[in-house]
Amino acid sequence: MSDSPFANVPVEEDTRIVSSRETIFGDWPVLYQVWTWEGIRAESLIFLADDVAHLDDEALERMVGASPLVTPGSSLTVARERDGYTFVNFNFEH
Repeated sequence: MSDSPFANVPVEEDTRIVSSRETIFGDWPVLYQVWTWEGIRAESLIFLADDVAHLDDEALERMVGASPLVTPGSSLTVARERDGYTFVNFNFEH
């Protein structure tokens, strides 16, 4: 992924990426990841921050939450401006 816009997505030191795939979500390129951290398994859609800068956190959560990727009732979290990326995390399992 060296020429990918997602080549430099940060990963926390104790997070293990189970799978990672570039795809399109709506009109935007995203990186879809499944990961584990301290006994928690979850999924993320990672956007280029500039692509979704015009959307507030609630709009992002509604948009991603309406997707078939998200298990009904799943909580969602948004983390912005991590090295130029915006993370929407969902499907948390303990």
